[in-house]
Amino acid sequence: KESSAASDVYKRQLIKDTVKIVKAKHGVQLDPDSFPLDDEKTYELFQRGETVGIFQYESPGMQKHMQSLKPTVFDDLIAMNALYRPGPMEYIPSFIARKHGDEDIEYDLPAMEEYLKETYGITVYQEQVMLLSQKLADFTKGEADILRKAMGKKQKAVLDKMKPKFIEQASAKGHDAEKLEKVWKDWEAFASYAFNKSHSTCYAWIAYQTAYLKAHYPAEYMAAVLSNNMSNIKQVTFFMEECRRMKLDVLGPDVNESFRKFSVNKEGAIRFGMAAIKGVGSSAVESIVAERKENGHFKSIFDMAKRIDLRAANKKAFENLALAGGFDSFQDTHRAQYFLDEGDGITFLEKVIRYAAKYQENKNSSQVSLFGEASEVQIPEPVVPPCEEWGTMEKLAREKEVVGIYISGHPLDDFRVEMNTFCNATLAFFKNLEPYVNRELCFGGVVTDVQHRVSKQGKGWALFTLEDYTDSFEFRIFGEEYLRFRHFFVKNSFVFVKVRVNEGWTNKDTGKKSDPRIQFNSFQLLHCLLYTSDAADDSLRV
Repeated sequence: KESSAASDVYKRQLIKDTVKIVKAKHGVQLDPDSFPLDDEKTYELFQRGETVGIFQYESPGMQKHMQSLKPTVFDDLIAMNALYRPGPMEYIPSFIARKHGDEDIEYDLPAMEEYLKETYGITVYQEQVMLLSQKLADFTKGEADILRKAMGKKQKAVLDKMKPKFIEQASAKGHDAEKLEKVWKDWEAFASYAFNKSHSTCYAWIAYQTAYLKAHYPAEYMAAVLSNNMSNIKQVTFFMEECRRMKLDVLGPDVNESFRKFSVNKEGAIRFGMAAIKGVGSSAVESIVAERKENGHFKSIFDMAKRIDLRAANKKAFENLALAGGFDSFQDTHRAQYFLDEGDGITFLEKVIRYAAKYQENKNSSQVSLFGEASEVQIPEPVVPPCEEWGTMEKLAREKEVVGIYISGHPLDDFRVEMNTFCNATLAFFKNLEPYVNRELCFGGVVTDVQHRVSKQGKGWALFTLEDYTDSFEFRIFGEEYLRFRHFFVKNSFVFVKVRVNEGWTNKDTGKKSDPRIQFNSFQLLHCLLYTSDAADDSLRV
């Protein structure tokens, strides 16, 4: 119940945040409760299975069923929500085939058509059983409700007691006794998964509202989705991938555009929320946003530091904003310069903060001085120290340090051709290797961590972590394989790996089998792959 309540709050907050972003971006006040139930774009989204971020409909299985079903009416969504659970899932193929006319719609008794027509002759809801028991056997509403409860709670004793009454009274109305036996038997099986239509309708309605928003305001909706998952880095990464699939730009934080949560800028790109940066508290964000709204964009790091409340934004907030790219819009400085120490033990960013603090102190004291304005000019800005910009890996690694993910790019972006051409697997495969036993997997990644170890027997081995677009995974390598390939285990190196997945060892005493084993067959550097790989097509050779 607590989980359901939390989910309900989350869904409503997501819709509320999207409406707020749409209002800010377009000046349109949406009323989700008034969305038309026959919106073509919304059903097209369901038909394409593009339901990532759509509640109850975002699993890969449900996406596949949506593509097959191609829902055209709201009743289709209600039924699929009720059917997509253990038990009733077996009826989904029939439901889809009947909708498209590939399977005949049959009713055990002609009188059942009235209440089963909307679900193509398949009993899906508890309410259908209640209505049919009243129509076929003259059950009272009270008896029908008892039947519903007995099904929902799997009370076999109650069902057994009600069966003779149902058969007897329905037969008296002229219905075939043999068919009635089948109907009751189906209902007993149905009891194990009976679902309440009113509940399914509520879920489908919320899903429809979110799908409507995603179909008509994709950037605004995905910004709201990201905002409501800011504390879960894996979810943020997952939804950023969906943004890329939707061809939506997701830009890093920027003190001249970002708010606390994710937002959409004038160009329609999603902008990272500053609250997603570690060490940047809500008070710092509020100070930056409030000052920007009141007096316009910040022109430089000096201008910003002078104008915001330095009691709210401390040194850590400034540093992490710089690392995350929050100051990249200032053309006269780059990230490396903020952290340059010219030998006096003080970084340029610290000098900026000291300068701003002194400026604000002087400005406050000048308020009681007749010549206050003149005193402000006397404080010179620190000189921006010249230095080379950070390389891509340095920049991305520091972004990940303060945000948890890469923002402005990915270390593997320079190797997309190699990854797409030669890899038949990703690191996500290693979460469950059972389907790949006795197969060779080829994958690429960047080495993000290495630990060389020595066993009790004095033999070397290593732990090394690889990361790709989908996931990261820690591998262990021993013996001869370690000696052959250890020179590839260098942090921030890009490698292409071939492994064979072998069956796990079988314990002679228990008969239990261990997890599949990884056999390392080869390592190569990704940047050499197009030159050396035998697998390369002639057209790809350099």
